[in-house]
Amino acid sequence: MDTESGAPEGGEAAAEGAVGPGEAPAAARAIFGDRFESAVRYTELLATAGVQRGLIGPREVPRLWDRHVLNCAVLAELLPVGASLCDVGSGAGLPGIPVALARPDVSVTLLEPLLRRTTFLEEVVRELGLENVTVLRGRAEEMVGKLAVDIVTARAVAPLDRLAGWGMPLLRPHGQMLALKGDSAEQELADTRAGLTKLGAVSWSVISVGEGTLETSTRVIQVQAGESPGGVKAATRRARAARAGRSTTGKAPERGRGGAGRRRR
Repeated sequence: MDTESGAPEGGEAAAEGAVGPGEAPAAARAIFGDRFESAVRYTELLATAGVQRGLIGPREVPRLWDRHVLNCAVLAELLPVGASLCDVGSGAGLPGIPVALARPDVSVTLLEPLLRRTTFLEEVVRELGLENVTVLRGRAEEMVGKLAVDIVTARAVAPLDRLAGWGMPLLRPHGQMLALKGDSAEQELADTRAGLTKLGAVSWSVISVGEGTLETSTRVIQVQAGESPGGVKAATRRARAARAGRSTTGKAPERGRGGAGRRRR
């Protein structure tokens, strides 16, 4: 099953008879501005190629705008100007692509381990001309010391305890993790607080975004990191990666936007 949408593997057969996503809600124009047409095209791609490749369940197509695209795009409200962001387990590009469309000033890395999904993401990025988006194939735990960002996002990837273990080590000092959750948000947070402290978090809360814009607001677990996001183990791995980079190149590894392995599309 696709963790983003509940789509079955081999979705070609399931795609038969699927209806379209319908007309974009009025809120979409306000959220996406001059990238509104690109948002429309992305939603069309989710409804067609996304379903055919098993990335989106066919039953989700009629509610792509409200439940998926706009639900993710309102995360843009929480992002500082010029931030760098990694969308862990990006799947069909949710929430990373809607955020990138809504906030062209934000540098977005779509991190996804499965080839069929990264292939789809690369095609979408090329077609939409998203110069602020990079697709990177890999697992979050492999990127510690290679990728460092201001914001980590995730949607329906894993329970919060596991997600924090993957995402927090990718943050720069004082960065934040934003996990889109539903009714389970408060309980997951209550169950994970001790683990978040060990991972270098200094504060956390459940917040709602999109209120007054969307019919149903988006619930987000917001976790703020301190000086050492990811804890001692992550700091050790980052130090090892830095030493390895210096021994190979004779200088510290590049720490610019997007980190190592960045490929422009």
